[in-house]
Amino acid sequence: MSEGEQDVATGRAASSAADRSAWDLTRGSGSAPADGMAGAIVLDLPGAAHVAFSTRQGGVSEGSYRSLNLGILTDDDPERVSENRRRLAARAGVDPGSVAMGWQVHGTDMLEWSGPPARGGYASPGAELDRVDGHATSTRGLGLLVLAADCLPVALASPERVAIVHCGWRGLAAGILERALQGFEAKPAAGIGPGIGACCYEVGPEVLSAFEGAGAAPAASVPSAARAGTAPAGARSHAARPEAAQPSVAPVGHLDLRAIARSKLHAAGVSRIEDVNLCTSCREDLFFSHRRDGAGTGRQGALAWRVA
Repeated sequence: MSEGEQDVATGRAASSAADRSAWDLTRGSGSAPADGMAGAIVLDLPGAAHVAFSTRQGGVSEGSYRSLNLGILTDDDPERVSENRRRLAARAGVDPGSVAMGWQVHGTDMLEWSGPPARGGYASPGAELDRVDGHATSTRGLGLLVLAADCLPVALASPERVAIVHCGWRGLAAGILERALQGFEAKPAAGIGPGIGACCYEVGPEVLSAFEGAGAAPAASVPSAARAGTAPAGARSHAARPEAAQPSVAPVGHLDLRAIARSKLHAAGVSRIEDVNLCTSCREDLFFSHRRDGAGTGRQGALAWRVA
């Protein structure tokens, strides 16, 4: 075990078991959580890897940031954000000092991590961060985090490696998923978290034009599951199928980020895709949404890690 891995394992062992058990982590297989579920949607991925997609529930923030806001670049109380971050890490069993994150800029840059971040960032909100939108590691016990308030978080995991990617329309169009996939020798499994659905994501021609030639085409209608903002009853995880993975743009100019991500994963040979299929804009009870609420909203997170 490397020195970095030993540090991560030691920090993880110090997490409070009582704190973890007090939080309702719902482990899913691509199915939607029950209404009112407090905590996160957790997917199990290969290589003893997991990804937790946090909801807005279970934290200490108030007002428009109620309650598990993880975004420090908001008008929320920084001490409340710090406590929310501590809760998420502790309840996932990861030491807060071993969670890596970046300053997201809707680009395609990735960072490779071999040990805990030297400058902090997650555990020390306000620290200087590298401007990247994706993270990857082979180190066990090291958490990788991206924040979102409508953009799509995507986790990738193989038996030897895990990555987390922040996929807004700019990053998807520029190829951040393809870049993340290049770091895997074996084809990974993917976990797609909550993000704004085609039902709510009306965009302008400049956004639609970014996907011309990439397989995105007008659709006859927005899928019923997207209109509802929830997964169909009894939905389960399933391997990507060509007919189910085609990106679509609703005829009124709505962009389907989820379908575009699925299409890109399928094109790269990814055969196992777990998808929570929840719209952040529709589900005000579960998620923050910049499109729905404007700038004065919080951020949920996607935390991926390999168990130490």
